[in-house]
Amino acid sequence: MTVVLATMILGALIALYFYLTRTYKYWQKRGVPCVDGVLPGFGNMLSVISMKTHIADFCSKIYKDNKGRSMVGIYDFTSPALIIIEPTLVKVVLQTNFSSFAENAVHIDAETDHLLSYNPFCLSGEKWLNSRKRLTYAFSSMRLKILLESVKKVCATMENYMDRQLSNNEKEFELKALFSRYSAQVVAGAGFGVDGYCFDDEKKDISFRKILQAIFKPSTRRTIMYALTFLIPSLNKILKLSIVPKHVDNFFRTLVAEHMKQRRKDGIPRNDFLHLMAELERAEGDKFDDLMLTSQAMSFVFDGYETSSTVMSFIGFDLARHPEIQEKLRKEVLSVLNKNNGEITYEGLKEMTYMDQVFNETLRLLPGGFVMKKRCTEEFELKGSDGVACRVSHGMEILIPVPAFHKDPQYWENPEKYDPERFNSEKKHSIDRFTFLPFGEGPRICVGMRMARLQMKAGLAMILRKYKLELSLKTRIPLKMISNTVPVPKGGLWAYFRQL
Repeated sequence: MTVVLATMILGALIALYFYLTRTYKYWQKRGVPCVDGVLPGFGNMLSVISMKTHIADFCSKIYKDNKGRSMVGIYDFTSPALIIIEPTLVKVVLQTNFSSFAENAVHIDAETDHLLSYNPFCLSGEKWLNSRKRLTYAFSSMRLKILLESVKKVCATMENYMDRQLSNNEKEFELKALFSRYSAQVVAGAGFGVDGYCFDDEKKDISFRKILQAIFKPSTRRTIMYALTFLIPSLNKILKLSIVPKHVDNFFRTLVAEHMKQRRKDGIPRNDFLHLMAELERAEGDKFDDLMLTSQAMSFVFDGYETSSTVMSFIGFDLARHPEIQEKLRKEVLSVLNKNNGEITYEGLKEMTYMDQVFNETLRLLPGGFVMKKRCTEEFELKGSDGVACRVSHGMEILIPVPAFHKDPQYWENPEKYDPERFNSEKKHSIDRFTFLPFGEGPRICVGMRMARLQMKAGLAMILRKYKLELSLKTRIPLKMISNTVPVPKGGLWAYFRQL
């Protein structure tokens, strides 16, 4: 009996082994270079799923190890996936043959994260098109001017807060904490037309920042949750871990339903996203589904809060490290503001071209970065300059290692140096835009990009006209990043703000 049982167990293990390794000759059979070190069931992903390596660092190492090749295959657990290394192939995937790679390779289970599953980033087909049209309408130049009015109020609120905090004309701030107050208040005002109480510490327990931290505040559980959602969605169908907690989901559904009901009824103009959607409803003569509106409004939450506050904190860090760049940017800000009687205007922000250069250089070097994952929606043959050809089948994932392109010396001279002059009017036209992808490219380029830049430029203009930033010794150099969906420096980014 013992021998029979042992034989059955051995047979089961052998069968499991062959099942888990059944695809691991896929790339060899097709003549596509592939990464070594495949493990049964994990493929090449053990270091990523064990959180020893961030997915961006994992892909960047493969990029560097295979420089000179056009593409390289990996095994994403048991599924073959392709990392592309040439900008020309990036262009094919993101733009030229967009119809063959139209989906982002992100699956959000509707039962687990119903609200997030309708976010435009996760949608495809007609639902994605309709959602993008509405967001494009909201973020047109004319309507950004409307939203800027709400942003300007937040700038004034942050200025008053900082003046109260400064003693002896200086104060030490953790940059991410400061700018998350700002971005959460922008989300509340420009997104939903409410006061977020983000600069009122007496109301911190009911602030928008407190609500949003339930989604984004770094923790081991949240890191695991994001890993499961984006790396092993099939397992998360069983575990059912949600990115947006239930109480946050209910908060935003209720908020949008109540405010849209009021806006449909009174038609009073307001400077926020929900007013623009009510305006669009009247123009089209069609009442929008509140669930879809809430999901679209949540784009403000994901792009306008966490991403924007992260980028602003690194811009502040870079300016504090490079006082000469900070001073040059301050001169531009003061020059533009003086021409507009000290007022922040839409046209004035567009004139701040050196600020755009600073933004772009920080976005290029932002530690951690992200990897774009696209899904093949229609079989297509990719052909590299090295002669390698790969027929990408329907459903296969394509990975674009954005940070590796951003720091490749083939495309950027002295790539580790912080130099906004790379993006000046004389040099920017020589940059291959498919080697610089902070917002993606092609038809699925981030639709909230212009709004994000608007709110960040306004906030930084307010700060630079009044305060000088100096790096604090609390900031640990070199930066060591905590594994998370966005880069989080261990110990924080600390700077002194001194009143000019």
